[in-house]
Parts: sequence; C-alpha cells; structure tokens
Amino acid sequence: MKELTDIRREYLQGGLRSNELPASPLPLFERWMAQANEAQLIDPTAMSLATVDQHGQPFQRIVLLKQYDQDGFVFYTNLGSRKSQHIADNNQVSLMFPWHALERQVHITGRAERLSTTEVLKYFASRPRDSQLGAWASPQSSKLSARGVLEGSFMKMKEKFAKGEVPLPDFWGGYRVKADSIEFWQGGAKRLHDRFLYQLNQDQWQLDRLAP
Repeated sequence: MKELTDIRREYLQGGLRSNELPASPLPLFERWMAQANEAQLIDPTAMSLATVDQHGQPFQRIVLLKQYDQDGFVFYTNLGSRKSQHIADNNQVSLMFPWHALERQVHITGRAERLSTTEVLKYFASRPRDSQLGAWASPQSSKLSARGVLEGSFMKMKEKFAKGEVPLPDFWGGYRVKADSIEFWQGGAKRLHDRFLYQLNQDQWQLDRLAP
C-alpha cells in the first residue's frame, strides 16, 4: 500500500469572520470569483457537478460555470449525456468550486432546471466555431470504438456546415442550478478552518457557522 500520510501543509492565507459576511451569499460568491480570476487560477470557473443515478450511485464531473445571478448557476451540456439523464430522473445536484491556491472551496446544493431555447441559442452562438462543431460531432457519454470515430465525425460536421452558421443541435442545452444552500470554506491554521453555510428558508437566507 502506498502511504500518503506525510503529504500535508498548513492553511495560512487568512480566515473568514461572521462580521465580514453579507446577508445573502451571492455578493460573497461574486467577490471570491473575482479574486480567483485576479489570482489567475487555472480554470477558476471549473466546478464539480455531482448527480445521482437511478440506483443511488453518485457521479461527479467537471463542468464550467458560464453565468450566475440571483436565479442560479448556469452550465451547458449535451442533453443526451449521462449527467442529463441523471438530472431527468433526479434534479437535485451539488456543485463545488475547488480554489486550492486560495485555500477556498464553495459548495452549492440545489435543483437543476432546463434553460429555455432562447438562452441556449444565445450562448451557443457565442461559442468558437470548432466548439460548435464539436457539440454536433460528439454523442456525449456514448461508447466509441476509437478516437478516430470522433475525429471523423468532427470532419463530417465541418464539411456539412462549411457554409454559413453552425445551427444549434436539438440535443444540446443547459441547466440553471437554483441554490438552496451555499457553503463557503476558508482554510485555517491547525485545521481550524472557517465554514459558513447559507440555507434558503422561505425566501430568506439563514447563515450559520459550521465546525471544520
């Protein structure tokens, strides 16, 4: 067995105090996201999306946050993907932002709801052309015999849509996660981390400190 018990470090970048926290979580999330960008973290918008299948088996994967506001946190995907199939059966999901370099994490739980075609089309039109073609080429989560099959499909789509704009696939869309809880985790010395949990209760946010 490979031992990893000696891999450790102290978390010393700073704390989080209750008197610094806003009444609702979005302003703090916005500040932390801005600081993650300013720190030039790799993929600051990357978040782990957790879903559960019909047998209760949890799955996680990394997706990119594309928009957020008071209504929720938005990501886009193939509607035939495994994550989309899980959400169709159980739309309770969780998100996690792992900002290790800042010794921070943000955990979000909530319901994933399908975006309107208008919202999806607006975002799809803004994507680089190769990304648009990739959406058409990839039967996401399906089994492939070889990478060449995927590359061949991409070339076919490139030829098919050589003239004009790439249309929105009817199997491609997005979700808005409407949060019912948001937890902010800030690393602390001696493993005395700061954790604050916002929970939505009848349209009001309740704030509690949690033990690390």
